[in-house]
Amino acid sequence: MHGVGIIGFIIIGILAGWIAERVMKRNHGLITNLAVGVAGALLGGFIAGAIGMGASGLIGSLIVATLGAILLLFLVSMIRRRSL
Repeated sequence: MHGVGIIGFIIIGILAGWIAERVMKRNHGLITNLAVGVAGALLGGFIAGAIGMGASGLIGSLIVATLGAILLLFLVSMIRRRSL
């Protein structure tokens, strides 16, 4: 997430977490959405970089962060299922 700054990173994290929450049919609070969104942004950015894709600007960063957050929620749900 190049060029968005720390405030932009937080806003993108909250939005990405909220969108991922809706897509995955979850119900979290603002802080959880921020945590999931920021972790998703890091995960999505890592994966995008590993496959040679880059994201720049607000929209590109939001897309990568949202996809990473969705993947993160999916992985957490798979781990929880296996442990039950």
